[in-house]
Amino acid sequence: MKESIIRLRTLEKQRFAYRYALNVVDFDAETVAPEGSADGRAEACEVLSRADFDLLVNDNTAALLRQAAQDAETEQERAEVRELQRAYDQISKIPADEYAAFTKLTQQSIPAWVKAKRTNDFSVFAPYLEKIVAARRAQAHYFAPDRDPYEVLLDQYEHGLTIAQCDEFFATLRETIVPLLADIRDHGTPIRTDFLDQDWPIDAQRKVSEKIMQLWGLDPAESEHPFTTEFWRGDVRITTHYMSRDMFSNLYSVAHEGGHALYELNIDPAYDYTAVTGGATMGIHESQSRLFENYVGRSRAFVHCLYPTLRELFPTQLADVTEEEIWRAVNRAEPGLIRTEADELTYALHIMVRYEIEKALIQGTLAVADLPAAWNAKYKEYLGVDVPDNAHGCLQDIHWSMGDIGYFPSYALGSAYGAQAIADLRKTMDLDAQWAAGDMEPLKAALKERVWQWGSMKEPQWLVQSLCGGKFDPHYFTRYLKEKYTALYQL
Repeated sequence: MKESIIRLRTLEKQRFAYRYALNVVDFDAETVAPEGSADGRAEACEVLSRADFDLLVNDNTAALLRQAAQDAETEQERAEVRELQRAYDQISKIPADEYAAFTKLTQQSIPAWVKAKRTNDFSVFAPYLEKIVAARRAQAHYFAPDRDPYEVLLDQYEHGLTIAQCDEFFATLRETIVPLLADIRDHGTPIRTDFLDQDWPIDAQRKVSEKIMQLWGLDPAESEHPFTTEFWRGDVRITTHYMSRDMFSNLYSVAHEGGHALYELNIDPAYDYTAVTGGATMGIHESQSRLFENYVGRSRAFVHCLYPTLRELFPTQLADVTEEEIWRAVNRAEPGLIRTEADELTYALHIMVRYEIEKALIQGTLAVADLPAAWNAKYKEYLGVDVPDNAHGCLQDIHWSMGDIGYFPSYALGSAYGAQAIADLRKTMDLDAQWAAGDMEPLKAALKERVWQWGSMKEPQWLVQSLCGGKFDPHYFTRYLKEKYTALYQL
């Protein structure tokens, strides 16, 4: 191994240590940290992020990357140089003080968002969001002053994605979803849902989580907003939020976050502590979480597998509820307020709202002060629902408080990737028989071969084609939705 590659690996491990520390801080903040602890945490994170910035952005690192690019001999070495160079290019143009200050800002904004959501007071969060939007716009301008700033941010979460591609993708989904929803509303056979809203003991819900996570090998914690944190390949944790009146919300949040965790846990150990470990893009990551949440978790086969456990844990609540009724209820199409509770059919409409709003915020055509009204108007237009308050509206998601603007389209893309992947896998695998028996191993092995093992070693375009079994085509997703909901509602 050339000296430059040895030095590169040392740099990668040093950066891993800083990211590990920041992840520990974030996990603590979202789970057990007491209220009022944000200021001290923000100061610590500002120092850590500045140290990570200084480690990467300097003349020595720039020279090292040039030399390592010449010396790299293996595919992995070339990929490590590529990913480090990409990281260097993204942040090197941002002033160091601004980079560190942004980390501090997001540490302060998250508890402000939590308070705003709990008290239904947008004014608590608005000043932080204004600063975040301004900072993200400035960062995009530093990186590519001649490009649309929102497109620059899109590219950071889904490398290569453009606004034009997003617009076309969502237009394709809208052409199927809107008329199908209308058809369901006007002609669909009613679905029984009366049993969903009742008291579901938390202790029994935890046992449902444990049953699902036997396949995943993870230990759920509890948080305001379910999420997954990967400290490294050997330590990936998911959290969930239990609601006493909604058992299925927890069930599917665990299934979703478990998909994220499976991806991280199955990356090739050879990539540990390097720039090519970790998921490649948020769209690919979301494809795995949405796949396990919906294509597996909401399938007839998996409901069949889980039904005996649910009857055992909730004998009173499900005394007169059949397996078929559960399957139909958890797949119902019902326009609502909350993205994380949305069904497969309406979910993309929730994402469209966020896509259009965050694009307008970054492009400067929507002021933060006008965000609630814009949100409410789009929910009325796209989903036909009236938003009663900001807690159930523009304050429901944590993403913007974390600075994650440009992330949301990844959810809808992930759903579409998953539809094509499952369609391709069904050509050679009897997935329903396996899921009905509780056997996830064949699916996991196939996904590991196609995507998980590679981490970020392969370029995103290669990974998407490997996952999907060919060039990405969103019509696999629209056909899946059309066929599923036509049958479900006996249209």
